Amino acid sequence: MATEMERKFLVKGEFSHLAVKKISIVQSYLSRDPDKTIRVRTTDKKGFLTIKSNRNMDLISRSEWEFPIDLDDANEIMSICLPGQIVKTRYLIPVGKRTFEVDVFHGKNEGLVIAEIELSSEDEYFEKPEWLGEEVTGNPAYYNSNLSK
Repeated sequence: MATEMERKFLVKGEFSHLAVKKISIVQSYLSRDPDKTIRVRTTDKKGFLTIKSNRNMDLISRSEWEFPIDLDDANEIMSICLPGQIVKTRYLIPVGKRTFEVDVFHGKNEGLVIAEIELSSEDEYFEKPEWLGEEVTGNPAYYNSNLSK
């Protein structure tokens, strides 16, 4: 079982010039249950099926399984997903020993920008760049599954 340890922050400043990669993402949900989400994601040329479980109700850590799937299959599965979709551009920004994933949301979430960082342990130290704003880790309003509604 894979464990994802992630912290989320709002973004308050300019960051895009620091990106080493930019990825277009569309994702839809088969389940938005707070204890388990099942999503289908497409990137520029790939598809993924991801299952996340929050069995321990922990704010930072949760179980995660991600499987690559055929892009055509991913698009077909999206046609049977729950209503609502996330459309965003992800910027990968190295900071110190870690890389922040900064998501710029489009469509109904236009204007929202969230930075995520995956850690090796819940108390791991990481550098906080000046463009990092308020921490929103554990706030359900900023879960992608809720933003898709």
